[in-house]
Amino acid sequence: MIRDAVEIQALKSDSFGRISLMRDAGGVFVRRDLGHVPWWLRLPAWWLARREARGLRRADGLDAMPRLLGWDGRILDRSYLDGAAMYQRPPRDDLDYFRGARRLLQQLHRRGVAHNDLAKEANWLVLADGRPALIDFQLAVLGDPRSRWMRLLAREDLRHLLKHKRTYCPGSITPVEQRILKRTSWLREAWFATGKPVYRFVTRRILKWEDNEGQGPKP
Repeated sequence: MIRDAVEIQALKSDSFGRISLMRDAGGVFVRRDLGHVPWWLRLPAWWLARREARGLRRADGLDAMPRLLGWDGRILDRSYLDGAAMYQRPPRDDLDYFRGARRLLQQLHRRGVAHNDLAKEANWLVLADGRPALIDFQLAVLGDPRSRWMRLLAREDLRHLLKHKRTYCPGSITPVEQRILKRTSWLREAWFATGKPVYRFVTRRILKWEDNEGQGPKP
């Protein structure tokens, strides 16, 4: 944990922690603080933050990814990326953005990290210079990139990226990309049949918040 830092702005606060923009002598960074989490959600909040810390450690050194600055079991500090969420700064007809995003995913997958939450446009950033970046690794999965399981998750990451490309660059989807979009995996089908209804019930009925799977227009 970075000490002697002051909060500049609260970015988000929900049942799993408070996210704030902070500043210290070295500059600005982002902090996730679990100190405000209700007691009955502390274990899942800790588990999610721990997964994020592990994912960021594995991705350390990759361009356009946050760097893990510290994790002490309650506070997670990561580097700040100067950008806006995809739905706030839409990359319309910007093929360079989506080419860069695909390269970014390939680099991440080679490190044995599947992001696992890329349907949300809020997790894709458009940096100040127009490049893509990724945030929010709370659901990241680590493993051997050569395993069938990790290849399946990597393919799902790619499918979610291509769905965003279809939204913002609809005329640039290639025949190969069309086939990837049409071919859904057993993992997706199982999730929508079992996990998704439970997830929606917990988040919307119990926690009282909406899951953002993209603020931009969908086809």
